[in-house]
Amino acid sequence: MEHGEGTFRATDGLELYRQWWRPDDVPRAVLAVVHGFGEHSGRYGNLVDWFVPKGFAVHALDQRGHGRSPGQRGHIPGFAQVRDDVRAFLDAVRGAEGQDLPTFLIGHSQGGLTVLNYALHDPEGLAGVVASGPLLSSPGVSPLLLQLSKLFSKIWPTMSLNVGLDATALSHDREVVEAYVADPLVHGKASARLGVEVMEAVEWTQAHAADLRLPLLIVHGGADRLCSPEASRRFFENVTFADKERIEYKGFYHEVFNEVGKEKVLSDVEAWLERHL
Repeated sequence: MEHGEGTFRATDGLELYRQWWRPDDVPRAVLAVVHGFGEHSGRYGNLVDWFVPKGFAVHALDQRGHGRSPGQRGHIPGFAQVRDDVRAFLDAVRGAEGQDLPTFLIGHSQGGLTVLNYALHDPEGLAGVVASGPLLSSPGVSPLLLQLSKLFSKIWPTMSLNVGLDATALSHDREVVEAYVADPLVHGKASARLGVEVMEAVEWTQAHAADLRLPLLIVHGGADRLCSPEASRRFFENVTFADKERIEYKGFYHEVFNEVGKEKVLSDVEAWLERHL
């Protein structure tokens, strides 16, 4: 397995961090990973360890304001910029791997919202989209914080608060929770603008589910307290494109790729990907 890292330039000139893992032989397909709120690309080792030996190249970015990328922690100028960042990331991936390999966009949590929103706006060149525990309703944070976001978004958009995310809701695996809490690249800050832009993206994405025209897989923990399983079910039911699948894992918490029993999830994702190569 080959590991590499570098940067790519966003449309506003920001140099964003990315890293990749490639099999020793020529890859059969590409997985482009978009992480969730407050975390970073380095937390997807289970995806890497599972898929790279099976011939997949895995590429992941640190979104602006996250991980090793610059920018105020947990702040975005707008959700259109988030999509532009994903587009620039995919351009960098295709530049490295070529245009012919099937490319699947995978996102978790807020990243799950991002990949669905992106696929609705710009599906060209993607072989499919996988959303893990996607944020498709109000997140599991204080309603007061959401109200403050609306109040301050226009007058003080960079005002930042700690969202107080419950780390114990991530996984039943205690080591996963402890590593998350101790990770210096993880943060819990969100700006007023981020809160408003994300909720507007949630509403738009839900309203346009019927417009999706890409193969879709949603995987969601049935006991997810951070991102509603019911909301992802509602989105899924409104998708009219025939090539769609949603799997809910009874009793699983938010991070299904890091859960006790993750092998079942990874195996299901692998089977879905193989059917779409």
